[in-house]
Amino acid sequence: MNLLELPITARAEIPTSYLDEMGHMNVMWYTHLFSRAVWGLFDLIGFTHEYMQTNQAGSFALELHVRYLAEVKAGQHVTLRTRALARTPKRIHYQHFMTIDEHDDVLSATGEIVSAHVDMNVRRQSPFPPALADAFDRLLTEHTALTWPAPVCGTMHA
Repeated sequence: MNLLELPITARAEIPTSYLDEMGHMNVMWYTHLFSRAVWGLFDLIGFTHEYMQTNQAGSFALELHVRYLAEVKAGQHVTLRTRALARTPKRIHYQHFMTIDEHDDVLSATGEIVSAHVDMNVRRQSPFPPALADAFDRLLTEHTALTWPAPVCGTMHA
């Protein structure tokens, strides 16, 4: 699995305030960092705050599956990369990979997500406009051509 083939969608240094009683990053901060990576992915495809305001559109997370693989501690730097997995007219399926930079890019967690495009006027799923769908599909084509399978949970679908 060569994560360097994937776009960087977020980076962070872990502050001590992210730690729990066990001395490693609390689970809620993984969700926070994966959320930051969602915005990195959205920016890549043009699903920006400006687009959302202009078009009264948004996105709702529908499913999230997290795997915790290695402890993350205060002071460490993490990088998040994202792989496109699938798209339907209204939903996208993707996976984030969080690595610890100081430990030769040790994979610390994965976050697999299904998100929906939403018409905020009625707060219901709506089709992605062609520009966003095409941008995600270009990324999906690149990621489908990778030589390694995505380590998905197997129960989530766009």
